Amino acid sequence: MDLTFLLVVLVVVLALAFDYTNGFHDAANAIATSVSTRALTPRTALILAAVMNLIGALLGTGVAQTIGSGIIDAPTGPDGLVVVLTGLVGAIVWNLITWWLGLPSSSTHALIGGLTGAGVASFTGVHWQVILDKVVIPMVVSPLVGFTLAFLLMVGVLWIFRNAAPGKAFRRFRIAQTISAGAMALGHGLQDAQKTMGVIVLALVVGGFQTDHEIPLWVKLAAALAISAGTYAGGWRIMRTLGRKIIELDPARGFVAESVAASVLYTTAFVFHAPISTTHTITSAIMGVGATKRLSAVRWGVARSIATAWVLTIPAAAAVAAGLYLLISLFL
Repeated sequence: MDLTFLLVVLVVVLALAFDYTNGFHDAANAIATSVSTRALTPRTALILAAVMNLIGALLGTGVAQTIGSGIIDAPTGPDGLVVVLTGLVGAIVWNLITWWLGLPSSSTHALIGGLTGAGVASFTGVHWQVILDKVVIPMVVSPLVGFTLAFLLMVGVLWIFRNAAPGKAFRRFRIAQTISAGAMALGHGLQDAQKTMGVIVLALVVGGFQTDHEIPLWVKLAAALAISAGTYAGGWRIMRTLGRKIIELDPARGFVAESVAASVLYTTAFVFHAPISTTHTITSAIMGVGATKRLSAVRWGVARSIATAWVLTIPAAAAVAAGLYLLISLFL
C-alpha cells in the first residue's frame, strides 16, 4: 500500500484522537461552573456539553482554515505528513500530561505549538506573523477581556439584584445556567473541533488528496463526533480545578462567567477566525467574577499554577514534536 496514503490515514486517526483528548481535557471548560454550583448534575452537564459541542462543531470553518493553511507550509508527500504527524503527537502528549496533573491548559496552543515545533525542526515554512496576530495576541488579550467583562458584568448583576432574596435569586440563576452552560459548550465545539478539521485538511492537501483548504462534510462530521465523544467521557480532574479550586462559585457568578466566556468565543471565531483558548477564556472569566467578592477570594496560588501551564504549553508541545520529528528523520 502507498506510504503517502498510510501516513494520511495515520494523521487522520491521530487528529481524531487529539480531538477526543481535547473533548475530555476541555469538557470542564463548559460544565465545571454548572456542576460546582449544582445547577446541573455531572452526568446531565456532560450530556448537554457533548450535544452542544457536536452542534457547535458544524457551525463554521474560519478557525479550521486558519489552522489548515495559516500555521505552517508543510511540503507535499511523506516528509510533510511526518511534520503534521509529529505536531499532533506533541499536542496529544502535552494534553495528557496536563490532564493527569489536573491543570486546565490549552489544547489549542498545544496543537499550534506542536505544529510549530515540527515545522522548525523540519525547516518547514512557519507563518510567524499569523501566529503573532492570531495566536499570541489573542492569547494575551482574550483572558484580559474575559476577566474584565466578567468583573464588570458581575458588578452590574450584584447591583441589579442587591435587594433580591438570595435563595430565590440563586434558584433563577441555576435555571439560567442551563442556557449559559449550553452556550459555552457550543462555543467550545465551534472553536476546538475546527482545529482538528484544519489539521485533517492540511494532511489531505499535503498528501495530494485535496487541492484547496475547504472542509469536506465527512471531516466536519468526524471531528464533531470525536470531540463530542471525548466531552461525554468527561474531564473530572480538571473540572475540580476550574469548579472549586480557583474560587467557590455561586449560581450567579457561574452564569456570568459562562456567558462572558461564550461571547468571547463566538466573537473570535466568527469575526476574527482566531483559534483562541476556551480554557484561558473561561478560567479568566471565573477569576473575574470571583474578584467581585474580594481579591483574596480568588486562590491566586492555583491561578499561578494554571498560568505556568499556559506559558509552558506552546514551547513544551513544540519541544516534544521537534524531538520526535528529529528522531523519525534519522530513519527516513
